[in-house]
Amino acid sequence: MIKIDNIDVYYGNVQALNSVEFEVNTGEIVTLIGANGAGKSTILKTISGLIRPMHGSIKYLDDNIETMAVEKIVSKGISHVPEGRRIFPGLTVFGNLEVATSSWKRRGESYKKELEYVFQLFPALKKRKDQLGWSLSGGEQQMLAMGRGLMSRPKLLLLDEPSLGLAPILARSVFETIREINKEGTTILLVEQNAYAALQIANRGYVLENGQIVLSGKAKDLASDEKVKKAYLGG
Repeated sequence: MIKIDNIDVYYGNVQALNSVEFEVNTGEIVTLIGANGAGKSTILKTISGLIRPMHGSIKYLDDNIETMAVEKIVSKGISHVPEGRRIFPGLTVFGNLEVATSSWKRRGESYKKELEYVFQLFPALKKRKDQLGWSLSGGEQQMLAMGRGLMSRPKLLLLDEPSLGLAPILARSVFETIREINKEGTTILLVEQNAYAALQIANRGYVLENGQIVLSGKAKDLASDEKVKKAYLGG
């Protein structure tokens, strides 16, 4: 579905990504793991067009998107759920969800099906559809952020730290929902500080260190790799 080929990314004079190469196949959950500052979030921002690579290419389906406008990338089926949720606090739950349909609603299509799907995944949002975003709990805001991502009809969903700051029981629910979204046909690229949980639900993974991919493989193999266990899994 997407192939990242030899991309370099800089913040000013500081190189954040160095010759990064990897791919995500249709129907997979692929996870990026690594320490804070390794470049995981930068990869997602580069794919979604928020950051431009200095070198290299990003091919999504049949298109090169490394220079494409953000709104065009979204319209082609890539949705980015950023770290920190970034919901619109002054909009209602319904308003937050509706705004994400702008990339395709202008064609006059109904978003009833997408809304019902989000409310099926997150029943708490349906109960709170008229509440303002700021009044939701942290867990509910994360549900809203993921629901908003789904409202744009993604083929590829980029998830950045979806369990960050959540109680363990809520974090488990998030991972179960990610698995369910994937079963319904959405390909997922996941950045997650809980490396153990991410590897439990992923098909494959890549390990980043200092802006470079240093290890890759099937998720179950990475979970049993001694270096990965020592560095990221607490054992």
